Amino acid sequence: MKNLMVRTLSGLVLVAVFVGAVLGSQWSFGALLLLILVGGQTEFYKLARETGLSPQRWMGLAVGVLLFALNFIVFRQFSRSVTDEAGGAVLYLLLYIGLLLPTLFVCELFRRSATPLANLGATLLGVLYVAVPLSLLLYVPVLAGDGVWRPETVLCYIFIIWANDVFAYLVGMTFGRHRLCERLSPKKSWEGFFGGLAGAVATGLAAAYALDTNYWVWGGLALVASLSGVAGDLVESMFKREAGVKDSGQVIPGHGGVLDRFDALLLSAPYVFLYLLLVGRFV
Repeated sequence: MKNLMVRTLSGLVLVAVFVGAVLGSQWSFGALLLLILVGGQTEFYKLARETGLSPQRWMGLAVGVLLFALNFIVFRQFSRSVTDEAGGAVLYLLLYIGLLLPTLFVCELFRRSATPLANLGATLLGVLYVAVPLSLLLYVPVLAGDGVWRPETVLCYIFIIWANDVFAYLVGMTFGRHRLCERLSPKKSWEGFFGGLAGAVATGLAAAYALDTNYWVWGGLALVASLSGVAGDLVESMFKREAGVKDSGQVIPGHGGVLDRFDALLLSAPYVFLYLLLVGRFV
């Protein structure tokens, strides 16, 4: 009971912080995502060390933060038009790849490790797993608004992710009989999976009603977010199982670490980004 109370209170605080940051401004939204990025990448590299690897934690964080910063620059000027910013985004990406990634290789030369390939792989995976999705998440509030800043879009997307988690938990605890992926997450069930999917779609349709916009687009977004979010949960469970730990960290009371709380968001963000890139103009 005490753990449930702690989990509930910290969850409410987390919701309040998230809503405040998203509705505050583009800067507060970016600052929130940057905090998640630093915390998530740090936890990922800690998991990698538990498996015997030796990723370049500080260089990996520098690469991730710089990638995010470059995307924030593009995102801040995104309202001009998607095509106008495409050339600048490509240039930033080329500079990023051309300068920073080789620096990781050079740094590995001086570490004299017996597993340089594995170390570099773990370092780059931390960037791909955490920094890239959060960088893409920056664009969600503008992709659905034809370049206009619409914070309610990203809030509704986050609520869909959380609704999926809550309904999956409630339905799974009540009716769960058939295991979804016992090898990675013994408590997850197919009943919980479909309960979460239904809850996510219902939340998506409620968002469409509240925003007075296209029901089909939001229903589709909910499906994309729910399915990829479940995969994100299982992926993080896979990492933790190899590392031999229950939680990725203890920074959020009752919830574990940053990765434990935002695992679904990290894997779903690229799919939601692509989805809105294709259909965002219909929102």
